[in-house]
Amino acid sequence: MRNTSEAIITGPASWPDVERLFGVRGEPSRCWCRWFALAGQDWKNTPPKARKEQLKAKFDDGPEPGVLAFRGGEAVGWCAVEPRQCYPRIERSEVLKAAGTGGLEGAEVWSVSCFVVAPGHRRSGVAGALLEAAVGHAFAHGADIVEGYPVDPSLRPKAGPADLYQGTVKLFGAAGFSTVSTAVPGRAVMRLRR
Repeated sequence: MRNTSEAIITGPASWPDVERLFGVRGEPSRCWCRWFALAGQDWKNTPPKARKEQLKAKFDDGPEPGVLAFRGGEAVGWCAVEPRQCYPRIERSEVLKAAGTGGLEGAEVWSVSCFVVAPGHRRSGVAGALLEAAVGHAFAHGADIVEGYPVDPSLRPKAGPADLYQGTVKLFGAAGFSTVSTAVPGRAVMRLRR
């Protein structure tokens, strides 16, 4: 049994910790947070090992592409956050198109695209701590607006962990984000301005 009463400490991600957290089984070890970075055939034609190498390369190219949460010195959660242009699949999504771009002209928009929380640490405050750290990370690196695309479980009651990797409306609302669109049923676009 894991001790979920220990304090959660967050900070910029390091590659070795991300690699350990994602492991060798499960969706994180297949996706490597590249779903939104690779659209269409690029996704299908890129095997998991290459996706892993792409994420690893992001750690050498500039600010870390996400933040980590730790408990007792162990990485227990990850949140991907980068400038929205790093995610072509988001930029082309129906969810974002429905939200429109009004008021974003000239703004540096960063996207919170994905959460990974280790089994045994879910529903214990890790996602909230990660979102707070992701917002701080984005603003520290020039974001004017941080954007998320969470699920509304009240409209999608059968949504399970595999559907909630983008977070929930409640999580983003608690962090101060405002809803700008709910045009796609069960999905929202939420934004937080500096």
